[in-house]
Amino acid sequence: MTEPEFKQANRVPSSMVQVGIISKYTVLDYFRSRRFYVLFAITVLIGVLLSVLVHFRPETFTLSNFAFYSNYWGRAVPFVIVLSGIFFGGDAISGEFQNKTGYFGIPNPIRRSSIYVGKWLAAFAASTLMLGIFTVFTLSTGAYYFGLNVPFEFVESILFAWFYLASVLGVAFFFSSLFKSSSISILVTVILFLFVFDLVNGFVAPLVGVEPWFIITYGAGIVGNVLTQPYPAHGPITATLGPRAGITLTTFNATIPEGLVIIAIYFIVTAALGLAFFERKEFT
Repeated sequence: MTEPEFKQANRVPSSMVQVGIISKYTVLDYFRSRRFYVLFAITVLIGVLLSVLVHFRPETFTLSNFAFYSNYWGRAVPFVIVLSGIFFGGDAISGEFQNKTGYFGIPNPIRRSSIYVGKWLAAFAASTLMLGIFTVFTLSTGAYYFGLNVPFEFVESILFAWFYLASVLGVAFFFSSLFKSSSISILVTVILFLFVFDLVNGFVAPLVGVEPWFIITYGAGIVGNVLTQPYPAHGPITATLGPRAGITLTTFNATIPEGLVIIAIYFIVTAALGLAFFERKEFT
């Protein structure tokens, strides 16, 4: 082997090549794992159950084109997105510490940023597949009842949902980098998205009359709101729970620009912090 050939053979791959290799093999690991097929089954089950509910709805309950997509897609897809973030991002980085796999990769000339970005892209690709499966269920059910009369706002909602998915994975990767235990990082992500955010957005904020602009799920409300005609007013919208209860709730709805900004800030901040934590954390 000549000297130029020797140098070529021993040259460290570029960051882009490293990201591509890590993404490829992480996706293959997903396809071999049980979690992928469990989430696939859950996504299919959600689609089937919703289709059954639509089919057996009471005769007095009329369903318009917009109402179908708003209820079927708008209410369920955020849950599918959060589950995808938990399944594919909850332990993406913390697993490197807990399972000791990082000890084999980090000593090699592989940049930590390449590992982080590669794993995030793999999780985003796998989660996009789940989002696509649920999209197929929505369109199939909608086509059965309303033909191919798909509102343009549904396309917008898909784009917003995809954007929200990226942000959810950013948050999941942040907690996965923050903790070395997979169970803790997954548990924190579950508690935040399935309990804390919804509690603050749906009850605490309306009770105290404060717009929850600091909650990611508030910004994600644009996914379903864009399918509502007319688009819900930004607020404040005040309602009293009966004269005897004496409880007044003030609700808000994020505008589309506001929702996109909230989602983008969550993604940028959590992705950057997650990478920073991963870069500085030592394998001990």
